[in-house]
Amino acid sequence: MKMKKKKPLLTVLLLLISMSSILASDGNGVDTGTTAWMLTSTALVLLMIPGLAMFYGGLVRTKNVMGTIMHSFAAMGIMSVLWIAVGYAMSFGSNVLGGWFGWNNDYFFLKGIDTNIMEAGIPEYVFSMFQGKFAIITPALIAGAFAERVRFKAYAFFIAIWGLLVYNPLCHWVWASDGFLFNMGAKGAIDFAGGTVVHISSGVSALVIALFIGSRRGYPKINIRPNNLVITMLGAGLLWVGWFGFNAGSSISSGLSTAQALTATQVAGAAGALTWMIIEGYHQGKSSALGFASGILAGLVAVTPAAGVVQPIGALALGAIAAIICYMAIMIKNKLGYDDSLDAFGIHGVGGITGALLLTFFIRKSWMEEAAVAAGGSWSVWQQLGVQTVAVLIAIVYAAVMTLIILFVLNKFIKFRSSADDEMQGLDSVYHGERGYGMLNPN
Repeated sequence: MKMKKKKPLLTVLLLLISMSSILASDGNGVDTGTTAWMLTSTALVLLMIPGLAMFYGGLVRTKNVMGTIMHSFAAMGIMSVLWIAVGYAMSFGSNVLGGWFGWNNDYFFLKGIDTNIMEAGIPEYVFSMFQGKFAIITPALIAGAFAERVRFKAYAFFIAIWGLLVYNPLCHWVWASDGFLFNMGAKGAIDFAGGTVVHISSGVSALVIALFIGSRRGYPKINIRPNNLVITMLGAGLLWVGWFGFNAGSSISSGLSTAQALTATQVAGAAGALTWMIIEGYHQGKSSALGFASGILAGLVAVTPAAGVVQPIGALALGAIAAIICYMAIMIKNKLGYDDSLDAFGIHGVGGITGALLLTFFIRKSWMEEAAVAAGGSWSVWQQLGVQTVAVLIAIVYAAVMTLIILFVLNKFIKFRSSADDEMQGLDSVYHGERGYGMLNPN
């Protein structure tokens, strides 16, 4: 009698399990929950591009606002086409040329992944599009260093070549399964969502370009003021929102690791903003809106490589430390006098380096235990710091050298720097035939 009573209950349980399986899959091996989150993350990362455009666009003079915004939007077109053509193949294909980059004929124009489902249960199309958004925003970040003084045509050619020769190889080394940095040490160089691939590479390249082309006309003698801090603050807000897709989406799942990365992102951004506000209030006597926004970005950049391996207390520490170091970097820049217009190196380069190195001291115990098993015995924080240091140095040197080579060669064919007359008139009207604010005085 007892068994007979249990049979209906077992039947109901089996039906519920079957229904949950059906809801979690479309019948073709696709985990619809994870896929839905990855689709959302892809859209969130794309949202960061107009967010960056607003953040940068509000910081330049009125006569250059549309030209600056176009730097971000142009990357959406140029880098997207290059990514589906060869970028995904170069980044995530198998090693070629000694592992300099990858290649897979099926990835050429994504022609061979039409029905591919990855182990994570998502269509490979989704993964390729998610990664493609990183390839868009990385060169767009560089534009902050040379705002208001480059030819638009030269910029378009530069980001295309830079994406092929700098971003794609770095992406392959760090994130591809046969990349040498991915396999260095016990569990590879840690770069959860792009501290090395995105922020260090773009920040260092930005510094190289700023030094190569020189300062804006009259800088630093004339006071160059932002045209619209309201737009800048809204852009910073969009970047913060988009960063949840940037970091939490990099778990390529929809579970515990996703929640951990999302929480770390929120904590670090808040800690960075609060720390910057306190420092600036003490040092300058006032806490500015731009400073608050800069603190947000410093914290978010620093936690990007670490989001998947640190607990909230570690994220808080990284955000606060990054704000202090980035603030100091900008103060040093002002004393040295080089013109990184919108502090691309001071925030992204310095913040990325800070996060990639210091995350070592806040790694979860469980991660270190797994690393010890992978190493076949033990693995210390100092050994991981060594791996992180090597990865950071390689990224710095490679990005700097390749950027300088690209600039030198490109400048022979297309002069990179705008003429004095063009800069005086304003890049909006010279290169785009438009004004950002209608009939307002462009100066």
